[in-house]
Amino acid sequence: MLSAACKKWLVLIMLMIAFGLNLRAQQIVTADNTTNEHVFTHQELRWLEDKDGKLTLDQVRSAVFDRQFKENSGVYPKNFNNQSYYWYRIRVRLNNVTANKESLIEFFDQTTDDITSYIPDSNGVYHMERAGASFNFDRRLYKHKNFEFRILDRHNGVYTYYFRVRSKEQVNVIIVYRTIDYFIHYALSEYLTYGIFYGMILIFCLHNLLMFIAVKRLQYIFYVGYILSVGIYEMSVDGIAFQYVWPNSPNWNEYAYGTALFLMSVFALEFTKELLQVKTRSPLLYKLINITLTARGIYFLLCFFFFRNLFILKYVDVIPLLIAFGTGIYILRSGFKPARFFVLGYAFLFFGFLLKAATVLGLNYPIVGRILGHYSLTLGFMMEMMLLSFSIGDQVRLLRKEKDAAHEETLRLKDSINRELEEQVRIRTSEVVRQANEILDQNATIEAQNEELLAINEQLELQAEEISRMNLLLEKDNIQLKTNIAKVTDDRAQSKELSFEEFSAQYPDQETCYKFLSDLKWAVGYQCSRCANTNYCAGRMPYSRRCTKCTYEESVLQRTIFHNNRIPINKAFYLVYLMYTSKGTISSHQLSEKLDIRQSTCWSYSIKVKKAMQEHKKEAKKGGQQGWSRLVIGA
Repeated sequence: MLSAACKKWLVLIMLMIAFGLNLRAQQIVTADNTTNEHVFTHQELRWLEDKDGKLTLDQVRSAVFDRQFKENSGVYPKNFNNQSYYWYRIRVRLNNVTANKESLIEFFDQTTDDITSYIPDSNGVYHMERAGASFNFDRRLYKHKNFEFRILDRHNGVYTYYFRVRSKEQVNVIIVYRTIDYFIHYALSEYLTYGIFYGMILIFCLHNLLMFIAVKRLQYIFYVGYILSVGIYEMSVDGIAFQYVWPNSPNWNEYAYGTALFLMSVFALEFTKELLQVKTRSPLLYKLINITLTARGIYFLLCFFFFRNLFILKYVDVIPLLIAFGTGIYILRSGFKPARFFVLGYAFLFFGFLLKAATVLGLNYPIVGRILGHYSLTLGFMMEMMLLSFSIGDQVRLLRKEKDAAHEETLRLKDSINRELEEQVRIRTSEVVRQANEILDQNATIEAQNEELLAINEQLELQAEEISRMNLLLEKDNIQLKTNIAKVTDDRAQSKELSFEEFSAQYPDQETCYKFLSDLKWAVGYQCSRCANTNYCAGRMPYSRRCTKCTYEESVLQRTIFHNNRIPINKAFYLVYLMYTSKGTISSHQLSEKLDIRQSTCWSYSIKVKKAMQEHKKEAKKGGQQGWSRLVIGA
C-alpha cells in the first residue's frame, strides 16, 4: 500500500505530466523574415467557450482556465453556440524578425459581429482592440474588409495572443499571420479581382437593360435583377458593401445578405419562367415555381420583421435555385435548345456551392486549397452569369432563325402566287385579244348603222332640245319636292314620335349619323380643344378632325352625348329621340323593348339624356333652339 505522501506526489506528478502534455498539444508557429503568411489550423489553435461572457483576460490566462482550452478538431474552429463568447489562443515564436518588417493578425470571416484582441507589447502588457461587423467601419485598424490587429512586439521570443469572438451566426474563425508588405500585396490583388467581378456585373446589367429597351422582353429585366442581387449578396458577405455602401450602419449587416438572397431567388425563378417559357411548356412546373415564390416571400417577411436570427439559414435559398435548375433540365429534355446554356450555368453554380460547403466543413482543403475553396461560389456565380447571358443570346438566335424561316416561307409563297398571277394574266390577255377582234367586227357593223342613225339624230336633236328644257323644269321641281320631303321628315322627327324603321330611313347607318354629328358639332367652324387652332385635316376615324398645329385628333363623338358610346349609333340617336319626344317619361324597360338593348344600358343612357334635357330647358327659357338634336351638343 502506498503512503498518503506517495499518493500526493503521484497525483502531483500526473497533473504535471498532463499539464505538460497539454502545453505540447498546442503547436507553436515559428515566424521569421521569410514568413509572409501563415494560416492557423488544427493543433495551432485552442478554444474556450465562455457561455456567460464574463471571463476576463486574467482569468483566461490563469492555470485553471489555461487547462480548459480545447483542441481544435476541424480545419477551422466555429462558434457552435451563437449565444456564447469564444476565446481563441495562438502562440507564435518570432525568430530574427527585422525591425522594419511589421506584421499583423487577420480574421477572414467578414460576418463576425465582435472580435476583441489581446496583443502583448514589448513589456508583456496586453493591449485590447475591438473590431467586428457590429461596429462602424471607421473603427477598424485598416480600412479593409477583413479584421486586422497589429503585432506590437517583434523581438525574438514566444508570444501568446488571445482573441474573444462573438457572432449571432455561425462563422469560421480563420486566423492568419501576415506581414504588412504581403497584406498590402494580397489586398490590392483581391480588390482588383473584386473590381473585375463587379465590373462584369455592371457591364452585363447595362447590356441587358439596353436589350430590354430595344426588344421589350421581361427576361432581360429579371436577368438584371438576378445578377444585381448576386452582386449585392457577394458584397454583403465579403464586406465590400459595408466598406463602401453603408459604413455607418452596421445593423444593416444583419439584413443585407438575407434580403439579397431573397431577391436573388425571386429574380432567378422569374427569369426561369420567362426565358424557358415555362407557362406554356410545363404548366405544372409553372405552378410549382409560383408556390415557391409565395412561400419564399412569406419566409422573408417572417425573418425581416419577427425572426431575424433565421437569416443565418442561408441554405434555404438552395431550394428555389434547385427548382430553377430542375426546370431547366426538364425544359431541355423537352427539346428547347436555349435551355442548354441555362442548365450548364446552374451546374457551375451548384458545383461552386458544393466546393464552398466542403470548404466550410473543412473537407476539401487538401484537394482544392483554401483560396479556390473560399472563392468557389463567386467563381460559380461568374460562370453562371456568363452562361445565362449565352442562353439569352441563344434564345434570340433561335427566334431570329424562326423569323428567317418564316420570311423564306413568305417569299416562297409570294413567288408561287406571282407565278399563278402571271398564268392568269396570260389567259386573260388571250381572252382580251379574242374579244378585241370580235369588237372590231362589231365596229364595222356599228359604223354602217351609225350612218343611218345620223339622219335620225338630226331629227331628234330638235326634240332633244325641247326635252332638255322640260327636264330642267322637272329637275327644279324635284329638288323643291325633295327639300320639302326632307324638311317634313325632319320636322316630324323633331316633334312627333316615329317608329325605329321610320327614324332609320332618315338615319340609316353609321356614315349618315357621323355626317349629321359632324355638321351639327362644327356648324360654326372648327376650333382645336387643346390649342384653339382653327385649321384641321381629316383624321384616321370617319369624320374626325386633326389639328394641323398640335396634331390632336378629335373624333366626331367627343364632347357629345355619345362619347364612349357602346351601342349602334343609329340606336343611340333613336334613344335620344324617344327620350326627347316623351319628355323623359319613357322607362328604361320600354326603351329596352323598342331598341332590343339591355335594360341596364338603356337606364345608363336615359340618365345622361335627362341631364342634357335639364340643361336644354335652361337654354329654351333663354330663347335657345328646340329639337332633340340640340341635346347632343348641349350635353
